Amino acid sequence: MYLKKISPISSFLSLLLLAVLLVGCTPLAKNIAATQEIEPVTKTVFLMGTIVKITIYDEAKEIEPIFQKVFDRISEIEDRMTINKATEKSEIIQLNLKAGKEYSELSPDTFYVLEKGKYYSEISGGKYDITIGPLVKLWNIGTEKARLPEEIEINNTLPLVNYQNLILDKENFSAKLNTPGMIVDLGSIAKGYAADEAAKILVEAGIEHAIINLGGNILTLNTKPDGTYWRLGLQDPLEPRGDYMGIIMLNNQALVSSGIYERYLEFNGKRYHHILNTTTGYPEENSLLSVSIITKDSIDADGLSTTIFLLGLEEGMKMIENLPNTEAIFITSDKKVYYSSGFDEKNFKIINEEYRLQRLEVVK
Repeated sequence: MYLKKISPISSFLSLLLLAVLLVGCTPLAKNIAATQEIEPVTKTVFLMGTIVKITIYDEAKEIEPIFQKVFDRISEIEDRMTINKATEKSEIIQLNLKAGKEYSELSPDTFYVLEKGKYYSEISGGKYDITIGPLVKLWNIGTEKARLPEEIEINNTLPLVNYQNLILDKENFSAKLNTPGMIVDLGSIAKGYAADEAAKILVEAGIEHAIINLGGNILTLNTKPDGTYWRLGLQDPLEPRGDYMGIIMLNNQALVSSGIYERYLEFNGKRYHHILNTTTGYPEENSLLSVSIITKDSIDADGLSTTIFLLGLEEGMKMIENLPNTEAIFITSDKKVYYSSGFDEKNFKIINEEYRLQRLEVVK
C-alpha cells in the first residue's frame, strides 16, 4: 500500500510533534471579551495504523460524546477498508478474497473510496494504482517483514497490478477483481476519507474551529477563533520527523504530504522508500523528496499526494495546474521548492535557509 504515515508504535512521539501547531497563541473565543481564552481540547487515539489527534477550539456543552462519535466513525471506516487486520468486517479483504471469482457487495463508504481511488488511477495513467496490493505485500515496507524482493518475484507480481481489472457496479454497490491474486489497497486514500467524515461530525455538532490530524493528514475547520490562519510545520524530508523546513498557513483546507522519508527499508546501505512504481515494481526514483497537496477535501489531498509524487515534478505540476482549487508544494533532491501558480506565497514561509523557492512554468 502507499501507506503514507510513519510506522505506528516506534514513531508515536514524533507523530505527536507533527500534530502540534508551530506558531501562535491560544485562539481567542468568539463573542466573549478579548481577555478571555478558550483552552483547546485534544483527544488522541490509535486508529488506522496511526495516531489520530482531534483538537477542538470551541466551547461545547457535551464535548466527550463528540470525540467519541468521531473516533467511532473512523474505527468503522478502518474496519471496512483495512487489509492489515484479520476481520470479517473488512469489505476490502472480502473483495480481495473473491478476486477472479465473483462480485463483492460494498457499503456506500467503501464504494465511494474505491471510486475515488480508481479515478486517480485513471487520470494518472496507472502511475497511481489502488490494486498495488500484491507489490506492497511483496516488499512489506514499514513492517517487521520488510525485505528486498528478488527481481523474478517482482516481475511475476507486476501483472496483478492493473486498476482496469477492478470493475465497479454502482447500481448494485458492488465490485469485482477480474484476476485471481489481485489485491486492492486503500492505504493511500482511506485516511483522507476518514478525516472528511470526522469533519462532518464536528460541523454537525456545531464545532467551527478544529484541527483533525490522522498521522500527518491534516484537515482544518475554518480559521482559528480569532480569525487568523492555522500555522503548521512542513516536514523537512531530509531530517527526522518533527524537523520542519517551512511553515504553511491553512484556512478550512486539507494538507497531505507524501515523501521518501515516511516509510522505508535500508538494505546494504541503500534506502528503499514505500512509494512503489507500478511499471518497475521498485520504489519510484525521480527528483522529488516530497509533495504536499493543499485542497478542500482530505480524500483528494490524500490520493493526489501519492499520485503527484509518482508523476514527478513536471507532469505532476501540469496535473495540479489543471485541477480546480488544488495547490501543491514540491521539494526536490537539490533542495529546491516549487509551488503551483494558484498558491498564495504569503501563506508559506521557508525557515530552513538551505531550501530555495523556485517557479516552474507549465503548459496547461
